[in-house]
Amino acid sequence: MLLSYDWLSKYLDLKLDPDALGEKIERTSVEVDSVTKRSTGLKKLVVGQIISLEKHPDAGHLNICQVDVGGDEPQQIVCGAPNVEVGKKVIVAMPGARVAGNVKIKKAKMRGIKSDGMICALDEIGFPKEVVPDEWKDGIYFLPDDAQLGAEVYDYLGMNNAMIDLDVTPNRGDMLSMRGVVYDLAAVLDQPANFKATPQAPTGTEQSSAVITASADEQLASQYHLQVVKNVHVQPSPLWLQIRLWNAGIKPINNVVDVTNYVMLFLGQPLHAYDLDQLPSANLVVRKANSKEKLVTLDEEERELNPEDVVIASGDQPVALAGLMGGNPTRVTSETTTIVLEGGVFDPVLTRKMAQKEGLHTDASQRFERGVDHGNVINALNFAAGMIQELAKGQASQGIVTGSQAPVSEQVIEITPDRINHVLGTDLSEATITNIFQRLGFGVTKTAMGLQVTVPTRCWDLHIDADLIEEVARIYGYDNIPNTLPVTQTTEGGLTPKQQAMRKSRQTLQGMGLNHAISYSLTTPEKAEMFMLQRSFSTNLQWPMTKDHSVLRMNLVSGLLDDVAYNQARGVENVPLYEQGRVFYKDHEDQVRPSEVEHVAAALSGTMPTTSWNQKGRPVDFFLVKGILTQYLQTLSLQGTVTYEPTETITEMHPGRTALVKLDDEVIGFIGQIHPKTAKEFKIKPTYVFDLDFDKLMAAPKHEPQYQVVSSLPGIKRDVAMLVADNVTNDQIEAIIWKRGGAFLHDVTLFDVYVGEHVPAGQKSLAYTLSFENPRETLQDDVVNQAMAKVEHHLETELNAEIR
Repeated sequence: MLLSYDWLSKYLDLKLDPDALGEKIERTSVEVDSVTKRSTGLKKLVVGQIISLEKHPDAGHLNICQVDVGGDEPQQIVCGAPNVEVGKKVIVAMPGARVAGNVKIKKAKMRGIKSDGMICALDEIGFPKEVVPDEWKDGIYFLPDDAQLGAEVYDYLGMNNAMIDLDVTPNRGDMLSMRGVVYDLAAVLDQPANFKATPQAPTGTEQSSAVITASADEQLASQYHLQVVKNVHVQPSPLWLQIRLWNAGIKPINNVVDVTNYVMLFLGQPLHAYDLDQLPSANLVVRKANSKEKLVTLDEEERELNPEDVVIASGDQPVALAGLMGGNPTRVTSETTTIVLEGGVFDPVLTRKMAQKEGLHTDASQRFERGVDHGNVINALNFAAGMIQELAKGQASQGIVTGSQAPVSEQVIEITPDRINHVLGTDLSEATITNIFQRLGFGVTKTAMGLQVTVPTRCWDLHIDADLIEEVARIYGYDNIPNTLPVTQTTEGGLTPKQQAMRKSRQTLQGMGLNHAISYSLTTPEKAEMFMLQRSFSTNLQWPMTKDHSVLRMNLVSGLLDDVAYNQARGVENVPLYEQGRVFYKDHEDQVRPSEVEHVAAALSGTMPTTSWNQKGRPVDFFLVKGILTQYLQTLSLQGTVTYEPTETITEMHPGRTALVKLDDEVIGFIGQIHPKTAKEFKIKPTYVFDLDFDKLMAAPKHEPQYQVVSSLPGIKRDVAMLVADNVTNDQIEAIIWKRGGAFLHDVTLFDVYVGEHVPAGQKSLAYTLSFENPRETLQDDVVNQAMAKVEHHLETELNAEIR
């Protein structure tokens, strides 16, 4: 909310400048985003009067204006605005002036004609286009007739008024009005709140109930009231009212609509005005919308409603979205003569849901969502009717038409000074505490048990003693509360085993040359369902901010591929990335909250390492990525056996270059190349990935870390080469070697694979180095020979291998 310093000064004796006041508000009430003046950065903008004009000889849409700016001679200014008019006082930017965007105005020639300055529109001097009144949006602005020639324009337009931008939290809806701010700051500054909002007496003789009727469900609108004003003359509002509104970020419309917005800023109660003659019937009803019912709102958008929406209906037609925005067909126009003023209190939860669904967050909905004073609705309605009598020459009818009126009472809370001092750690006297409550405008009665505090309805967020303690703390001053350390037993902090493993995982993968990536947890429905190893239902957001972030991810790989695409689109060809994060699964569609499962994944594209003068990069392939994955799994000290099983079940992966990763018989992830079609969809070059279920890895049995002394005794290495069928895998061969190699077998390394000349078709040649060590004594050749013979025998019998 934009709070006017000048307006606030009418009710409080402000001895603080705007910046100091903003600091005070931030320390006691709500956060302050900024303190600004619209005139900041502008200069040499003065009042001028057009004394003559003629058409430009070479441009029919331009006018050559002679403008009196209070000097000895008029300024000649070429202006293209369609509404220039002799005798009108205008905003003139003199040569050397600074206008919006820090643009400097210079002397110039317009189609050969000298132009000394510029006649300005409101948006050209810094007013946002959305607050410029419609009558001025396509032309220059006319200043009041009494504006002094040559004077600066800022005061005439309220541009020297400091505006304090309050970031109002949901529990401080009372700070969304001048009334609430005055009462709050009066307590903070220890001043009386000189605030009055006395309505004018209605001048009409007819009863409002003779013109309109109303009904409302108290569950939808706990307060709903109407007031009729006849014989209104709809026209632009006086300048003081327009300044109040556009400084608060609200566009002036006409004197009727502007009054409703002014009362919302002044008293905090949103109101709405209907043209009575445009209502389908003389009856207004607050009800739930019918399915697929439609309404064109004031922003000229047609909205299709559902039964969760709350509308104001007249006859069988909706005429407004309750608490959000009125309907366009019943708006107040220059032809309107009789209006129906509406004031109510609408359910905050339903209002918020409707605003989110429609993407329609208005000043009214902001207040209804945070709450309004239930006891001030009728007073605000009468106050607005009185203002319309004054500004639009209307006649307010007698009485109020009530559709619903739930009982409203002041909150009474019991509390003791001891309780307050115990919580705050202070030593405040009862008199000091009583004074703070009285400064806030609360009633205080001393009882045998302590204090009985009566809270007015304007402070609707206070219900329990803790709320009162907070009020004492902030008015007394948070800086004045003594600092005390809690008396408690402390425990030594530390990481859980899972957290330790996660950190170790990151260190391991980064040590192998991968960069840590963090992708969005929200993605598109299509990407969420890619690369899945288990069946799961998606988790959709009800009100996503964008379509690209509407579903919780069920894999990490698609996010990493987006990162690869982002880098390669910007010329980064070599992209080694890993990510550790959660994916979200739902076992059935009606599951309220998804299960969160920790995963670790990687995506590599290009070469690794990067080619440099002393090393040649190797294109990423399946075996390089498998080597990284194998090394990573070894650091986890898993007891089980990790195997790789070819698969074609993951449609986004290359069918001949993809394998499931298994720990014993349980699938813990997959590894392989992205399918060329998938790579084309992501606009990336050939990329290899792996994805592991980290939670399954954490749950798996593990070896205790052990230190093994490096043997000081010599070892023996033997090579074995063989011919085997093409379908025999390395895992099968190594399994036999390890099983039959004896107790001293220390390492097995595949060092050669050959297919081609001198190798029969359907076979391949493999060669391994077997390393043997005995840490206790010198290893004998006979022991190794026996082990090698046993290995060769079982290779021949079990795999039909031909030892070479």
